[in-house]
This record gives sequence, structure tokens and C-alpha cells, in this order.
Amino acid sequence: MSDKESAGHPYNVLFLCTGNSVRSIMAEAILNRVGAPRFRAYSAGSRPKGEVSPQTIALLRSFRFKTDGLCSKSWEEFAAPGAPKLDFVFTVCDNAANEVCPVWPGQPMSAHWGVPDPAAAGGSQAIISRALFDAYRLLQNRIGMFCALPLTSLDRLSLKRMIRDIGKMRRDPSEEGAA
Repeated sequence: MSDKESAGHPYNVLFLCTGNSVRSIMAEAILNRVGAPRFRAYSAGSRPKGEVSPQTIALLRSFRFKTDGLCSKSWEEFAAPGAPKLDFVFTVCDNAANEVCPVWPGQPMSAHWGVPDPAAAGGSQAIISRALFDAYRLLQNRIGMFCALPLTSLDRLSLKRMIRDIGKMRRDPSEEGAA
């Protein structure tokens, strides 16, 4: 992993979800902001919805994210010739984690970072908005931990374990002792 960083090229990271309209889109936006220029994030879905959730766009804009280039797309784009060589692939929904993924060029490291689906929250708009914010916060915390990893000094096995452990984090680390 160190060759890429020492050459000044960003690590390419793909976030996968089934519909590519909420969680993977948020992860793409977050990593492109907090991880630049070290990381370049993309997102895709196994069965993309074809549009980004308007609530996701509104949430990202409320935090002053650029949303112009965000779009729902198929993961097949990233397995095709000419696609960016991926260094990391993270599934952010349980459905995508259980699907057979395409063969990614470059043998990227992968991990499952499951995030509850805000659309499954149901109920009032306030409940759905809270679920959307909770998904955003969980992704932001995980991505922050990922960006802090000393990639150039870790062997592949240690790095694999660390990115897998990040996916097991369920909430804000500052809340771990809270009841």
C-alpha cells in the first residue's frame, strides 16, 4: 500500500450498497471531503435506484457538502475495463454484503461496514430524519477512523483486521461507556 501514497496518488475507495441512493452516497461524499487528497471515493450499487435520495442530498447540503456530482450508478462500472483501480471496497448495507460482487481490478482490500437503512426506520418524517442523521454520523466516525490509519506502516494482514474492526463499530466511540 505504501507505493501509491509515496508516489502521491490517492487510494481509490468504493462504497457499495444495493440501491446506491443513501448510505453509499453519504460515504462517498464524506471520504471525498475528509480524506482528500489522500483518498478518492466512489459509490455504486448492485441494483441502483437511478437517483440519489432527496433527503440524502438535503442532509449533505446542510453540512455544506458538494452534491453536484453525486449519482446512483451500477457497480458494474467499476469492474469494467478502464475503471479506476480500487484499493479498498466497503459494503455499507447487509444486502450488498451478501451478494456476489464483480471481480474488482487490483485485488482491493474489502470489509463490511454495515449501516442500518434509514428507509427502514418508518414512521414520521422526524424519525426518518433521525435515522438518516444516525447513518451519516456512523459513517463519518468510521471514515474518520479509516483516514487516521497509518497505511504506509501496516502490513496487509494488520490493515485487513483494522478495516474489518472499523466496520464493527456501532456508535460514536465517545458513547461507548454511556448507558
